[in-house]
Amino acid sequence: MMSTPLRVGVQIQPQHADYRQIRDAVSAAEAAGVDVVFTWDHFFPLYGERDGKHFECWTMLAAWAEATSRVEIGALVTCNTYRNPDLLADMARTVDHISDGRLILGIGAGWFERDYDEFGYPFGSAGSRLADLEAAMPRIKARWAKSNPAPNRDIPILIGGGGETKTLRIVGEHADMWHGFGDLGTIQRKSQILDDWCTKAGRSRDAVVRSTDVDKPPLQQAQGLIDAGVSLFTLGLNGPNYDLGLARDWVAFRDEYNVG
Repeated sequence: MMSTPLRVGVQIQPQHADYRQIRDAVSAAEAAGVDVVFTWDHFFPLYGERDGKHFECWTMLAAWAEATSRVEIGALVTCNTYRNPDLLADMARTVDHISDGRLILGIGAGWFERDYDEFGYPFGSAGSRLADLEAAMPRIKARWAKSNPAPNRDIPILIGGGGETKTLRIVGEHADMWHGFGDLGTIQRKSQILDDWCTKAGRSRDAVVRSTDVDKPPLQQAQGLIDAGVSLFTLGLNGPNYDLGLARDWVAFRDEYNVG
């Protein structure tokens, strides 16, 4: 058994569904035993009907904080440039209190150009968005340090993305969790690169929890990812039906693995 227990997350994608269906899916996920329930931070569907039903991230997270009692909640991931970093820090602190300390601040540099164009944000370049993300990290932490009341805990920061020279460096310096994307070989390589960035920042590689998406039964995916250092496995669930069948398989695998 690895020193870090395995955990299972679901991303309840806030698209193509009524809010009642989303709320019911969150409740069902908590009842099924998952550890973390994520949403995402966009303003329009990412796939399916382009102008289909869709809901905003942070107002929904506040509702989830009241509607749940055990699971951690968060965005996979918040777009840093949609909100002033100090405002985002205060929003996160507030949801942290509503949830009694169950918020994960998932954050990334942003990429979905339609969100920017239709809501009037400057899209910039990948480099400028990453520079904004790096600049936001100390501002968020400084705002938490000044807040009254303070957060219930050191709110975990999860950064999503895979850029090897900038994103992973920012993860190694500032984050508690990293969510990577790609096949097993990609996750293995980027996790090793993250180890190096953690070392350069004077941190242990174990300081950053590794997370990734899964979409197959655990016997087909789990062991290679565990060997690569992944301990949080997240399934993306699309509306309106939000099928939790595969998530339940991963929960059963998690339970067997963690006691074994």
